[in-house]
Amino acid sequence: MIRLRGIGKIPGAIASWLGERFELEDSLMAVLRHPVPRELERPVGWWYVLGSATLAIFVMQVVTGVGLAMTYVPAPNSAYDSLQFISHEATLGAVVRGMHYFGAGAMVILVLGHMTQVYLFGSFKFPREATWLTGSLLLLATLAMAFTGQLLRWDQDAFWAVVVAAEQAARAPLIGEWLTRLVVAGNNVGGATLTRFYATHVFLIPAAVFGLIGIHLYLVVKRGISEPPVAGLPVDRPSYRARYAEMLRRGIPFWPDSAWRDAVAAAVVVLAVLLVAAIVGAPDLGNPADPTNVVADPRPDWYFLGYFAILALIPPATEALVIVGLPLFAFTFLFLVPLLWPDGERHWSRRPAAIAAVALPFIAYASLTVAGFQSPWVPKLEGGTLPANVTQGLGDAAHRGADLFVSKACFACHAIDGAGGRRGPDLSHVASRMTRDQITARIATGGSGMPSFAGSLTPSELADLTAFLLTRH
Repeated sequence: MIRLRGIGKIPGAIASWLGERFELEDSLMAVLRHPVPRELERPVGWWYVLGSATLAIFVMQVVTGVGLAMTYVPAPNSAYDSLQFISHEATLGAVVRGMHYFGAGAMVILVLGHMTQVYLFGSFKFPREATWLTGSLLLLATLAMAFTGQLLRWDQDAFWAVVVAAEQAARAPLIGEWLTRLVVAGNNVGGATLTRFYATHVFLIPAAVFGLIGIHLYLVVKRGISEPPVAGLPVDRPSYRARYAEMLRRGIPFWPDSAWRDAVAAAVVVLAVLLVAAIVGAPDLGNPADPTNVVADPRPDWYFLGYFAILALIPPATEALVIVGLPLFAFTFLFLVPLLWPDGERHWSRRPAAIAAVALPFIAYASLTVAGFQSPWVPKLEGGTLPANVTQGLGDAAHRGADLFVSKACFACHAIDGAGGRRGPDLSHVASRMTRDQITARIATGGSGMPSFAGSLTPSELADLTAFLLTRH
């Protein structure tokens, strides 16, 4: 037997050779060993790992995205089928696509979580304003990458999501028409749109993200990691640098004393996404994209559902103002934060307005997301019948009216005893609040978002439908 003596020293020898040739001690290791501050003997803790976890998920997205791109065909007649092949036939295809899908959601959560932590800790204040601004650009890039990736599925949800985006772009003053053509790559959503979104998702946005990450990490190292906030110890620009230098002198090196937390957090989030993808698999695609199906009831991915709900709930007269004004206000506020409040208190307990600025939008958007899942404004155009207790014991006219209530699509928008749509008012007790003449007039003339049925109902049908609704006390 031949003994391979010294084999355990090979990795160390290779590392030494690489370090000497590339001078890693003066470059990479100098960066990794940059000091992490202590404030009142408190080092940074687990709250500071969200940025590293986000970076790990982004790397995972790049790796799984490259794997998908090797099989995906960005053409209208092949995109849907190629994803079906990846999901159901390709080796590990379902896991890779599942990791990419769930990784997108994880990255959105982590970026928002990281920015929330930075905001509440006051880490955007002097001298780290530029670090916050590059992080804000990374948030925009993350949302753009998530949105452009949805179209590549080329199913009904993806197709109509782009149509909605184009309609929103058209509301922009002065540049609306140009912006719409830029989004759809022409006058209509089609093959050119898919190609443009593919190139944007695979090449343009990742390249921008890599550049922004480089600048962001440079600023993090150059300006230093912010110390944990202390109530009653505000940021004073003239004296802050000297105080921070003192904290660094009694601090700890990032590698290896603090980096292990980042490594653990990164490993946990990647492993969690991998487990979800392995257990759940790739999400099922919707029906293939069909521009002629205008009642497809499309929905975006869950992180855009809150915005989808806003667009569905706002009055038509305010659409242009909300579509243009709301995102503009949100991102203007985001970029103005470090410029308006560069100094002062950092601890959240001394900044109640900052807590409200996080809590209120979170509660509102979470509520809108729940509404987006339920989509009560969407008519139920297929299936469903009235409960038996509603139709039992009705007279002939009222029974005919109950049949008309379903066949004429009243059931699609109005519920009775828990059955039916929720786009319009519940009619379970409509006869208790409206007279015969009022019911007849509302059906015939419509109003408040309800169409007129005068042209689609005969006088006898109108009378039968009214007779049925008059039984609802």
